[in-house]
Amino acid sequence: MMNPSNASPTEPLLAVENLRVDFVKSKERPVHAVHSMSFSVQPGECVVILGESGSGKSVTAQALLGLHPTDTTDVSAELMRFSGESLIGSDSTLKSIRGQRMSMVFQDALSALNPVQRVGRQIAEMFTVHRKMGSREAERRAVELMKAVQIPDAERRARDYPHEMSGGMRQRIVIAMALALDPQLLIADEPTTALDVTVQAQILTLLTELRREKGMALLLITHDVGVAAEIADRIIVMYAGVLLEQGTAEQILLDPLHPYTSGLLESVPRPDQDVLPTPIGGGLPDPCDELTGCPFAPRCPLAEQRCRTTVPELRHAEDGRTVACHLVGSAQQTKEVSHA
Repeated sequence: MMNPSNASPTEPLLAVENLRVDFVKSKERPVHAVHSMSFSVQPGECVVILGESGSGKSVTAQALLGLHPTDTTDVSAELMRFSGESLIGSDSTLKSIRGQRMSMVFQDALSALNPVQRVGRQIAEMFTVHRKMGSREAERRAVELMKAVQIPDAERRARDYPHEMSGGMRQRIVIAMALALDPQLLIADEPTTALDVTVQAQILTLLTELRREKGMALLLITHDVGVAAEIADRIIVMYAGVLLEQGTAEQILLDPLHPYTSGLLESVPRPDQDVLPTPIGGGLPDPCDELTGCPFAPRCPLAEQRCRTTVPELRHAEDGRTVACHLVGSAQQTKEVSHA
């Protein structure tokens, strides 16, 4: 059964406003990993944060759970609320939420697992530590979870060590651990990285089925447009620590407003079109630099002088989505950017 929520029926499960994350070290310039992120996740919704590697997606997710070391990281936000509770400045609140009501699947399953402990025991520890369950009952529940994530012959495989399992099976173990305490929100950080296409499809199908079965929300991080298209209700496009566009999956994938979003889509092979993919030229800006304009301006084929000198505000387009682009402001401009 799901954990009770303190949020009102109209309040998002997760709400974030103006999140900023800076990595600071003495004698070095700070790294501005996340400049400003504002977004929400509704109960039961699947939201995908999409963008190139280095865009700040994982940093954002880890900030939600308070996983950054406080001595080298500055995390600030106007608002970070989960199920009606603030995540800012309260270690006790974070500890009560992390792993139980909000959990995370990391992209490297092998590193996330203890190499010298059997996988069944690692899952069982979630129950013995957090639910004070006896070891025999905890191990039984661990096997049930392994079956729920579709691991065949679960009783036998529970005695395996991580290195004895395939990449896809290890990822299922990590997902089982994340689901053990019935979280309201599951954060999945590149859960299909390094998996072949067939196993990737299986993992995405599994996450979709589990989300619907348990009624939990899913915040999925990926650089893969195909993954976003497969699973998202809503997509957040992130670049160089900045939210550039967000809307429904249909809006983003079929009619993008921001030139960066268009570039991402054009860089992906399309089997239904006889057109070669076109990669985006150039690279991400130096994360140590402060923003002086749109971070995508140096790579944008439509950039104007104001794009290089003035940071665009995140504004609402006529169809309800939000976009940070100087070229989007009127119906005519929106049309030109969407079809550039």
